[in-house]
Amino acid sequence: MPKHSFFTEAVHAGEDRSANYGAVSVPIYPASVFAFSNADEGIAIHNYEKPGYFYGRLGNPTVDALERTITELERGEDAIAFASGMAAISAATFSLVQSGDHVVAPESMYSTTTNFLKHVGETFKIETTFVDASNAEAYAAAVRPNTKMFWVESPSNPLLRITDISEVAAIGKRAGAITVVDNTFATPFNQRPLELGADLVIHSATKYLGGHSDLTAGIVVGGKELIDKTRHGAAKFYGGNIAPQVAWLVMRGIKTLALRMERHNHNASALANMLLDHPKIKQVYYPGLPSHQNHEIAERQMIGFGGMVGVDLGTADAAKQLVNNLKVCTFATSLGGVETLVQPVALMTHATLSLEERELAGVSEGLLRISVGIEDINDICSDIYDALG
Repeated sequence: MPKHSFFTEAVHAGEDRSANYGAVSVPIYPASVFAFSNADEGIAIHNYEKPGYFYGRLGNPTVDALERTITELERGEDAIAFASGMAAISAATFSLVQSGDHVVAPESMYSTTTNFLKHVGETFKIETTFVDASNAEAYAAAVRPNTKMFWVESPSNPLLRITDISEVAAIGKRAGAITVVDNTFATPFNQRPLELGADLVIHSATKYLGGHSDLTAGIVVGGKELIDKTRHGAAKFYGGNIAPQVAWLVMRGIKTLALRMERHNHNASALANMLLDHPKIKQVYYPGLPSHQNHEIAERQMIGFGGMVGVDLGTADAAKQLVNNLKVCTFATSLGGVETLVQPVALMTHATLSLEERELAGVSEGLLRISVGIEDINDICSDIYDALG
């Protein structure tokens, strides 16, 4: 068990000052090549028989520090960092499945993950069954003899649906499938899937871990055996390695993760409750609301409910009018930064899905995804309230 609170851990996780001459901030090592002191040492390091570095794409002290940091915060055994969240998703997938295998995944989640799984189905004959992930038994019902991976995204993008991670992971173990959880929306501040039985956790570190809308990165964390398989397989072959300069920025962001997430949680909850009874709003999606369909599961497996809110205004025109009227909040894609970002989902990120696929995922034409920032909550609420007209 950790000795300190998450607030303290976020500041000190991954520290090894003895390796960096006492530097309080981990240095950036921009080297792409590392020299050896003698032949035997060089051969041993190159062949992974001895710790060390030889080529920047395959290992770097700054990147190692980031990987140690997220390993500690997620309660894993090891981690590997990538240049983007999608690089992390694709590397994890190709490390776990091959042609002829089967995947079970949510029908409502990040649209690029959906499209990626459709792509690998068409290109590599890795079939995916998309299910209602808010019902754990849907995973059990979808299992086939060749099922190798359960994909979970909880809270989901963009409707904040909650999956019972413990139950799905247990079903996965009985079926011989690896359970992978995209924990981007929750972060380890609010939820730690490995403690709930998941095998791997994915982060788009572009979002809350970095936290300032100024970098692109991804991370996979979990048991050492699975991370080694990813590190020496897909990560090595496809070359999605993170730059040390970016790894350093992610670490700097993590130092304030707990403070930011506390504020994100507070602001999102306040905004969701404020919008509940607005006459122009058809529905509010937030797992912290008692009216949320998976609220009881969220209460059981989450420490806080996160900074994302879904708001359905009913029509695409209403969604466009709101973003055009914003003064404090920002009309932009992505999420997880210190600023409040508002986006009409069906018209942007989920526009790549067909109308039928969007309807199956529950994404209506008037749905807004709000990444609630750390500004004063009164300013956020007033701006959105005024923008509603």
